[in-house]
Amino acid sequence: MHPNNYNSKSGDLFSEKKEEQNPTKRIALFPGTFDPFTIGHESLVQRGLTLMDEIVIAIGINESKKSYFPLEKRIESIREFYANNSRIRVESYNTLTVDFARKIGANYILRGIRSVNDFEYEKSIADMNRTISKIETLVLFTEPSLTHISSTLVRELLQYGQDVSEFIPKGLKF
Repeated sequence: MHPNNYNSKSGDLFSEKKEEQNPTKRIALFPGTFDPFTIGHESLVQRGLTLMDEIVIAIGINESKKSYFPLEKRIESIREFYANNSRIRVESYNTLTVDFARKIGANYILRGIRSVNDFEYEKSIADMNRTISKIETLVLFTEPSLTHISSTLVRELLQYGQDVSEFIPKGLKF
């Protein structure tokens, strides 16, 4: 066993070396497909930054989902949008979310909730993530004026040629 793959304090084995981090730095992983990134996502990131030192917007690769925008385009457009904010990184991953969180040194997973249905779904995932990784999930409720916005609905509008500019952050290019 290689010494870099074993954490003697927690007894955890890692298949990849965890990124070096300041143990007091609060890093949140904000996972999603972000297809597309909406003003609801933007709101969660901005509000999350009031609680965290850094947020990593993590675009999950889900081969079973058909995306509207290619992964590379989503990464590029969100990175460009946050280019002047050193507290925000944009990455992609194709592992369990908690495994990626460990890899990048995230202490928290950031999630947003729009409705009771979202709550039930997110609670189950948060409970499972905490059980297998001890990583806590930080939940922020969506601002009331944004609860009707979802990437799924915006994607549907795009497929029918509708203008979606009011649902996309100003300055985001896709």
